[in-house]
Amino acid sequence: MNHIPVFGEKNEEKNYQARYGVYSIVARENKEICLVQAPNGAYFLPGGEIEAGEDQEKALHRELMEELGATAEIGEFLGQADEYFYSSHRDKYYYNPAYIYNTKNVRFDSKPLEDFNHISWFDPETAISKLKRGSHKWGVQEWLKK
Repeated sequence: MNHIPVFGEKNEEKNYQARYGVYSIVARENKEICLVQAPNGAYFLPGGEIEAGEDQEKALHRELMEELGATAEIGEFLGQADEYFYSSHRDKYYYNPAYIYNTKNVRFDSKPLEDFNHISWFDPETAISKLKRGSHKWGVQEWLKK
């Protein structure tokens, strides 16, 4: 059984809400990868919360359309990384298992459904330095090993 890396500190005195997320590496041929910058300035991999009734793949397809206006083939599963964090935006503590995939044949066919994020492209090392979540940094590192 594979070891699941864990990021963040779990405060035993806090109540954590589980927030299962699926994220993807969206890369150009030159190996630049796409990051989504939230309105608060933080960078994340494209993706987000798996909603009720969705499996990982369905959620990822929806998130890519919402955030990037993109369609893609879901590629190789790169792994799971768990993260504990506090969201000041939502004033909640989260336990966030992150399922990370590679994508293939990405097409930016339409405008993102969410218009409040900023999309940027970075070389992998810069992307790792900018990403807010340790689980997302880990995902890029796993992708680089492939």
